[in-house]
Amino acid sequence: MNEAVTFCHVEAAEPIVHRWLARTPLYEYPTLSRSLGCGFWLKHENHQPLGAFKVRGGVNLIHSLTDDERQRGIIAVSTGNHGQSLAWACARMGVPCTIVVPAAGNADKKTAMRALGAKLIEHGRDFDEAKSFCEQLVSAPGLAAGDSAQKHFAPGQAPRYVHSANEPKLIAGVGTYALEIFETLPALDVLIVPIGLGSGICGAAIVAQQLSPATRVIGVQAEGAPAVTMSWRSGTIVTTEKIGTSAEGIATRGPATITLEIMRRLVHDIVLVSESEIEHAIRLLLATTHNLAEGAGAASTAAALKIRSELAGKRVVGVLSGGNLDVRTLPKILAGGDPIGDPGCVN
Repeated sequence: MNEAVTFCHVEAAEPIVHRWLARTPLYEYPTLSRSLGCGFWLKHENHQPLGAFKVRGGVNLIHSLTDDERQRGIIAVSTGNHGQSLAWACARMGVPCTIVVPAAGNADKKTAMRALGAKLIEHGRDFDEAKSFCEQLVSAPGLAAGDSAQKHFAPGQAPRYVHSANEPKLIAGVGTYALEIFETLPALDVLIVPIGLGSGICGAAIVAQQLSPATRVIGVQAEGAPAVTMSWRSGTIVTTEKIGTSAEGIATRGPATITLEIMRRLVHDIVLVSESEIEHAIRLLLATTHNLAEGAGAASTAAALKIRSELAGKRVVGVLSGGNLDVRTLPKILAGGDPIGDPGCVN
């Protein structure tokens, strides 16, 4: 599991990913570019079958399972997009899939995972509590009768645990979207990518290093969930007790080891954005591109707005990583202000 992830791994993943998934669009919208003061393209990973980029990694990883792993199935923890990606790939390749989700997670994403054939186990108040429980199930499936682990798996029959980020096959799979970006825009100045645990930005940074070393790779996190940013800046593992963001795709309380090491080597900067900045970006994207972005998916645009003085006149790509917004929150977001005329937005 600790093997290095290289550009060759991303290249090897490309035919596997494209066997199952079409390339996603890379579009520039004049009104959005004008608002940001730069040439700004969106990589539309929200146009994937499940509305998010992670399905690329899911396809590549499930394809690589051994015969024994396919029989036992896989288990993962997810707030939604990671779980959906694995469930989608497992359904097509005949692999049993179990996902541990936070009890109060996105109801629409839970419904989607069940519809894809995944068994759901609901536990904990957030991603990190669900993750701890999931890892307990895998490490001790045969504890004494009555233990929570015993209720789910028989001794010796625990499924293969798929970490949300510490998986080279996931990183290589999602890195294929960056191959598509540089095929279209080889002379790219800045690439902005949301960070949850970092598989997306790591895959992109590996590709950028090989194909366009001059491109600055910038990550973005929520101010209310800055643990990965703090770890990246300090070079040590930093965790936080609470999460203060509704953008579940970037709502984590601690980093992953493999992705943190890659980010420390290859990511040039990380920007923190507020809840109001994320909501403004959701409104702006809806108004200028007619695409509904989830909070994590809008984060790259929020970061571009925040650092637009640094981006002036440059060629910039923001990864719209997902569009699976809980529609029950949309009225509140839309009521928050005018998408074009919000303070701080250049008209």
